[in-house]
Amino acid sequence: MDHLSEPELASVAALLSDERLGTFERFTGSRRSAIALHQAMLRLAASLMTVTAVVEIALRNAVCAQLTDHFQTPDWLRMPPAPFQWDNELKAKILQADASARKTAYAKMNLDERQQLDRRAFCGGIAPHGLAYEHILRARQEVVSVSMGQLVVQLTPYFWKRLFSTSYEHTLWRPALKHVFPDKSVSRALVASHLEALYQTRNRIAHHEPVYGHRLQQAEAAIDFIARCLWRGDIKGATPLEKLLQAEMTELRTRAESANRILAMRVPPARPH
Repeated sequence: MDHLSEPELASVAALLSDERLGTFERFTGSRRSAIALHQAMLRLAASLMTVTAVVEIALRNAVCAQLTDHFQTPDWLRMPPAPFQWDNELKAKILQADASARKTAYAKMNLDERQQLDRRAFCGGIAPHGLAYEHILRARQEVVSVSMGQLVVQLTPYFWKRLFSTSYEHTLWRPALKHVFPDKSVSRALVASHLEALYQTRNRIAHHEPVYGHRLQQAEAAIDFIARCLWRGDIKGATPLEKLLQAEMTELRTRAESANRILAMRVPPARPH
């Protein structure tokens, strides 16, 4: 941060807030170094988010493929075959995602396409006279058809990690999801712990909170585990997912080292006299 003058440094500090910089300043002992650490942490978070996004997409698609095969139906989210049932929490998540998917699809329609929905939304194909627009909008969105793919992308990482929870040990993990991580030494609990670490990391990044130390180690371990074990099969050496992420993982480690160098210069707390 040597390129910032003292007045500029003060302006930047005001923009970032004393409260936010206080955490970093306790590490570095100076405002200038605190801002440098803040920026290093944001660059690290950007790299983490890139890698995490790829891992989440890969996991989501692997799970979808496996459960489509297991349930023998493409619409296993909305209409899972008996006797399987979603618990109330995930059922609500699916309904919420379905509503979001229909809302998104409606937003992409032109005026003519939207008006054509009235044929299915209203008796006689015409909205009742005087009906408020918000009610027309809701009725139209309720009859929008969305594909399984459109629904899947609306489901959050929380949903996918919950599929590996204790609740679904016997109904999903043993008959189906174990095949997503075919190594016999991999347990459901191990997968769940790594997914939880990624989930917590993602949340911290989304709220612009720093990820370092033990949290960073957990995140890197989770990424390495999924890239190495997801659909591994009989692959010798690096998996396709590991190879895909080589450049991004190199950048992630470089930025982690940069942040760690600044953290290594941490100023010890003053001892009371």
